[in-house]
Amino acid sequence: MNRNWVVGVIGQHSCDAKLYEVAYQIGKGIAERNATLICGGLGGVMEAACRGAKEAGGFTIGVLPGSFEEDANPYVDLKIVTGLGEARNLVIVLTASALIACGGQFGTLSEIAFALAHNKILAGLNTWNVRDYTGKRDFFPQFQNAEAVLDYVWKKLERDDAF
Repeated sequence: MNRNWVVGVIGQHSCDAKLYEVAYQIGKGIAERNATLICGGLGGVMEAACRGAKEAGGFTIGVLPGSFEEDANPYVDLKIVTGLGEARNLVIVLTASALIACGGQFGTLSEIAFALAHNKILAGLNTWNVRDYTGKRDFFPQFQNAEAVLDYVWKKLERDDAF
């Protein structure tokens, strides 16, 4: 059933082959579940996720930090050119129904913080661990593979949609 969910994939703009494959599988799974993928539109994790989604027949949105649509990876369907730099991260988070953090550098950490601040569904795979000041509480769950993270996100989306 398609509920017009938009699922964000947040992660670094360059990555190794292992992380690329994980992000590819996440993007593919998003498309197979009939959701739209949103990301920062550049390379690395973003390209891998978009490629996976496109090859599975999905639709992708890239919210670009710069002023040129040519900066988008070749798997982005809708290129949103912002000229906002990393401030575009808030646009991605607020547009998404849920977010999956995959890998990541400081830009990803900012997106994680925005997602937590705005009570978004958030899950991670090979990404930052964020704990409270006591070091005891994880703020979002981490998973070991694409299928597990996608299953978690979809259960949360379906539960939230029921209310």
